[in-house]
Amino acid sequence: MSIYKVIEVIGTSEVSWEEAAKSAVERAGKTLEDLRVAEVMSQDVKIENGTVVAYRTKLSLSFKFREA
Repeated sequence: MSIYKVIEVIGTSEVSWEEAAKSAVERAGKTLEDLRVAEVMSQDVKIENGTVVAYRTKLSLSFKFREA
């Protein structure tokens, strides 16, 4: 039997939503072990002076608890 924890993370990128999601997962992977699934919850953009300057992707990310 496995138990999983689900958290929300937000990645940002000046290039794309995909890069924002990738950076969020890669950064979370540096401190969390056994990442399993990431689900895109929402996407938005940061706008300055009428121009898109950053993409943001909010993810629901699951990882497996270690066995005791």
